[in-house]
Formats: sequence, C-alpha cells, structure tokens
Amino acid sequence: MGTSEVAGGHVDDESGDGDGAHAEDGHDHNSPWPTLTAFAAAALYAGIGLAFVGLDLVPFPLAAGLAGVGALGFLVGIAGWVHEAFGPATDAAGAADRRSLYWGTTVLFLVSDVATFLGGFVYYAFVRVGAWPPSELPPLLSSLVAINTALLILSSVTLHYGHEALREGRRRRFLGLLGLTTALGAVFVGGQALEYYEFVHAEGFTLASGGFASAFYGLTGLHGLHVAAGVVMLAVVFVRALRGAYGPERDTGIRTVSLYWHFVDVVWIFLVLVLYVGAAGIPF
Repeated sequence: MGTSEVAGGHVDDESGDGDGAHAEDGHDHNSPWPTLTAFAAAALYAGIGLAFVGLDLVPFPLAAGLAGVGALGFLVGIAGWVHEAFGPATDAAGAADRRSLYWGTTVLFLVSDVATFLGGFVYYAFVRVGAWPPSELPPLLSSLVAINTALLILSSVTLHYGHEALREGRRRRFLGLLGLTTALGAVFVGGQALEYYEFVHAEGFTLASGGFASAFYGLTGLHGLHVAAGVVMLAVVFVRALRGAYGPERDTGIRTVSLYWHFVDVVWIFLVLVLYVGAAGIPF
C-alpha cells in the first residue's frame, strides 16, 4: 500500500503511479510555479529599473510593458503555487506534515523576508545620515495613509476572527470574514497605487527625486508587492473555502496565509513609523 505525501498539491504514491515525475525521495519536484514566480519577479524589477534609469537604452513603453508582464506573471505564479501547495493533499495530510509545511516552509520564508526588508532599512539609514530633511520630501502624512493603515490593521483583525470562527465550526461567519479580509487587502493595494499617483503627478516626487525617494519607493513598493501577493493567496484560499476545503481540523492553508498576512501588517506599521512619521520629523 502506498503512503500519501504532501508534495506540490499532489498525493504521491510509493508505487510510482502518481501524476508527476518523482525524485528518489518520493516527492514531486517538477512544479512550474516557483520558477514562473521567480522569473516574473525578475522581469518586474528589471522593467522598473529600466523605466527609471535606462531611458537611453530602452524606450519607456517597452520597460513599462516588461514590468507589467512581470507583475502579472508574478501574481499568476503565486496563485498557482498557493493552489498547488494547499490542495487536497495538504488537507488530507497528517499532523506532522502540516506542521512541517507551517514551520519548515512558511516561517523560514518569512525569516528570509525579514532580511530582505532589513536590507532596505539599512539603505534608508544611510540616507538619513546625510543632510535632513531632504529637499524632495513630499507631504507624507495624509488622510490616505491613515485610511490605508486602518484598513490593513482591520484586515488582520477580520482574518484572525475568521480563523477562530473556522475552528469553532461557524462556517458562514468564517467565509464572511475571510471574504472581507480579501476585499480590504485589495482596497489597500488600490490606495497605495492612488498615493503613488498623487505623489508623482501632484508633487513631482518620483524615483529620480533623490536618495529618500529611492528608499521610500523601494520599501513601500516591496511591501505593496507582498500585499498584492497576499491578496492573491487570500483569494485562492477563499475560493477553496467556498468549496468546503477547510474545517476545524483542516486549517493548514488558513493558518499559513494568516501568518503571512499578519507579517505584512506588522511590516507596514513599522514602515509608517519610520518612513512616514519619522521622515516627517514627528518623534515616536
């Protein structure tokens, strides 16, 4: 009799009759989603870089198109990856496999993500060493950033209580709060896009405006990309939840996405304190 393994959303069988190619350890390693996500992210960053610093080499429409294709490919890759990772095999996995996915994959990924953000904050620290405040500093504190912050914090609250409702077997409440969380995340992404539009068109504050601008857009843009990926993750688990995939003892996908979403929330609060409140000269 074969044994089930959580591997890219498939149930592998020791007899080799599964639907994918298997390595010697019995796991399926031929998922295309991580590769697609990585290449799409590279295209996104390359397009953004060329759009702002490569005007003599690449026309702006071509660079912007590359960035757009990269962004779309990244989100599609995340959606496929999450759907595969939290598929039926994960739901049917034993407690040890679920803990391995939660701690051995998601937590380690978030640890590496902390290092990524820290790199950006180190750069910002060097920017602050110079003359301050910089001449290109726009009016950072506005009602828009306050609303965005409130929305993101609220989304963490709704996700937390949605997960609690799932554990209590209250399916309707769980679905409502999970759907609301997804909507709040999408509105946050729209709000950040609106903020960028106002900074660029009303204030003339772009990536080329100076050191602070590059740090600001680099860190908030990186965070916005994480939120967009999180919205995709929430949408995937929400669709699966509508199909009855989760229950009090089958909540691995919800637990994992919740951990990621709360991490994104905490990072945003830190960004607001450092980049918005701190840069505006308000002590905290």
